[in-house]
Amino acid sequence: MKQEQQKKSINRLNRIEGQIRGLKKMIEEDKYCIDIISQTSSVRSALKGLEDSLLEQHLSTCVVSQIKDGKEKKAVDEIIKVYKLKR
Repeated sequence: MKQEQQKKSINRLNRIEGQIRGLKKMIEEDKYCIDIISQTSSVRSALKGLEDSLLEQHLSTCVVSQIKDGKEKKAVDEIIKVYKLKR
């Protein structure tokens, strides 16, 4: 992973970690259920954004390198694996 992408991913994870701590606090403080569910939806969206970013990075670097190195089968297998995970 490129240094810049790694830094962005860690920053996203730090924000998600803060959201999770906030959720825990909301539950401990017996906040309104709909407010908690709204926040869980935000966490899911944040994780999806991170996942999409990581996937884009992987496809544009690692998979392309595999194809250039003549490892087409491995590249195709990884693309299929990611496709199945995303479904």
